[in-house]
Amino acid sequence: MTENHTMSLASGIAAFESKQFSRALPLLTPIADTGNADAQYRIAIMYQNGLGVVRNELMAFKWMSAAAKQGLGLAQHGLGFMYMEGDCIPKDPHKAIKWFTLAAEQGLAGSQTTLGMMYEQGNGVPKDPDRAKHWYRLAGFE
Repeated sequence: MTENHTMSLASGIAAFESKQFSRALPLLTPIADTGNADAQYRIAIMYQNGLGVVRNELMAFKWMSAAAKQGLGLAQHGLGFMYMEGDCIPKDPHKAIKWFTLAAEQGLAGSQTTLGMMYEQGNGVPKDPDRAKHWYRLAGFE
């Protein structure tokens, strides 16, 4: 990443974190276009929730998927959530399990907890109390 891209990314993230979404989007978009997963994830959140931009499910899915495929745990969790809830894309619990598992394996407690619930309830997978306990334990629940 060039020095200009690094500065733009930092400025875009700062704008995003301070909820200046309409300022963050034009700063982050060129960086996301170069393949930066952090920028892609933040843009997905803005499109998914209509933050500084009109809600756009297709763009939210495009950017969340791009960041998730690069291995960004937060984006993998976000994509799992989209599939679990049917938010921006059709509901697909099997795909939700896949993405939550990838994020959970990186240590994301939210994904571990969600997997525990999905295994406990049999949502997208056969009910499996042992697997549920495994994921709950990893998330810090004893």
